Amino acid sequence: MTAMPRPRGKLTENKVLSDLTWLRVGGPADFLFQPADIEDLSAFQKALPAGIDVFPMGVGSNLIVRDGGLRAVVVRLGRGFNGIEIEGNRVRAGAAALDAHVARKAAAAGVDLTFLRTIPGAIGGAVRMNAGCYGSYIADVFVEATAVTRAGEIVKLTAEDLQFQYRQTDLQHGCVLVEAVLEGPSGNPEDLEARMIDQLTKRDATQPTKERSAGSTFRNPAGFSSTGKSDDVHDLKAWKVIDDAGMRGARVGGAQMSEMHSNFMINADNATASDLENLGEEVRKRVFQNSGIDLQWEIMRIGEPISE
Repeated sequence: MTAMPRPRGKLTENKVLSDLTWLRVGGPADFLFQPADIEDLSAFQKALPAGIDVFPMGVGSNLIVRDGGLRAVVVRLGRGFNGIEIEGNRVRAGAAALDAHVARKAAAAGVDLTFLRTIPGAIGGAVRMNAGCYGSYIADVFVEATAVTRAGEIVKLTAEDLQFQYRQTDLQHGCVLVEAVLEGPSGNPEDLEARMIDQLTKRDATQPTKERSAGSTFRNPAGFSSTGKSDDVHDLKAWKVIDDAGMRGARVGGAQMSEMHSNFMINADNATASDLENLGEEVRKRVFQNSGIDLQWEIMRIGEPISE
């Protein structure tokens, strides 16, 4: 077996990933690496043999890990990467800082990043996927990010480097985001807090927040430009075309499209990753048959199925 670097952080072999994802599915990764700090991550990436794949993983809120697991080193950032600092209207947040925590701390300082309050996950994933809500996107507030490349180099990334698009960026494979700087408009802290409370109330009334889900399953199918910024218009909703195809509440094994919100897939009854992915593909098939619309996954799917 290939000799692995010996980092200061924690390196765990054959780590089952189901406990680390919101959907609670997934087989083992070859290794899980939890770096002590950015220097530890840089040294590890630099020393890791080139043939070994690296997959950065946040809090697993938008992820299906297939049942056969992942032939890679999964990098998961912890407490050393979740700091939040505010200077003026700029917010410097570690990649492991939860979106909700960043929104709340920014609001208390009079900085409006309220759109992040109801987005599940952490800042690293939010930047990587150009997360957005209520017509605002990370691309609208992004200043710069710090990352560690697969070769172990610590680099600064601009918006031009990332090429923000709707629900995606051009982040290089194996590159681990460690920090982002965001800049929001000024706002009255009390008003911003009230807005976030209203957002949470509306979310909980319309989405299955108490179920095991991974947020929106599919991207909204039309109406976005390539930038993914807030001036885009998105009239056609994924939930509507799913409803029109008769797939609200549809099930495969233990997986179900939520009755509450048909673009939310839930682990209703000990679903496997295969149940979830097969249900999603069935939804895509039915929607295409009904409307000619080719739905695209918003949930990331990684790893290998179990061999028959």
